[in-house]
Amino acid sequence: MISQYDSGIEEICESLSAKSYVQASGEKVRELLRRRDENALKDLDTFRSSWDRMPLDRYMADGGRYRRRRHATLSTPRASNDYCVEAHQPHYQGLDYNSLNGGVARHYEPFEDHVLSGDSMKSLITLGCDIFGRLAPYSGWHIEAHQFRIEVNGEEVGKPTPEGVHRDGVTFVLMAMMGRSNAVGGESTVFNLEKEEVEKFTMTDPLDLALVNDERVYHGVSPIGQLHSGQPASRDVLVITYRHKP
Repeated sequence: MISQYDSGIEEICESLSAKSYVQASGEKVRELLRRRDENALKDLDTFRSSWDRMPLDRYMADGGRYRRRRHATLSTPRASNDYCVEAHQPHYQGLDYNSLNGGVARHYEPFEDHVLSGDSMKSLITLGCDIFGRLAPYSGWHIEAHQFRIEVNGEEVGKPTPEGVHRDGVTFVLMAMMGRSNAVGGESTVFNLEKEEVEKFTMTDPLDLALVNDERVYHGVSPIGQLHSGQPASRDVLVITYRHKP
């Protein structure tokens, strides 16, 4: 008999296969993760608070100081969600995929150890393995995880995707909202390969999720602004990418 967790994964897979993107509410994601493990999110508050300790992204070719970031590299064999953490290494994208910041090896600070090994992080990485592993069962994965905070203080425009409409140069992307504070905007848009708009949505609540097949769609996020002027605004997101690995 198929479990409730497996049936939820199958539902996501069917939708992602048909449309090349999926949205899921934070409430639905919480329920799904706890079906697999009742302790899946027991450290969620601690996990979310780690975004308060993020170093500045010093690789912004536009000179912006509105983004903070950490990075980790992982991998998993095919047909498995038993991932391992790889030695810390730089993040690289070619200019074809990132015309603003691509073409250089970017050395970001690693995730804090207790955050990377925590229950919430493990649950989200495993969720991606379970979904994408069903869509590509004969593939192992090169996985990269990114913590992003976009900040607005009234002096700069806060751009979640400063490179504009783009693909990441991977196979699948999982994007999870972690928190918004005094922020407006940040609308996500999915485009087909002809860069025609397919759908718009805004992730607002913790664990709101968006999944995309990066080989079939482009995506982008509009800038954020301050809901109340004079008070700083921020948008925190976890992005996990999965790329086919031999």
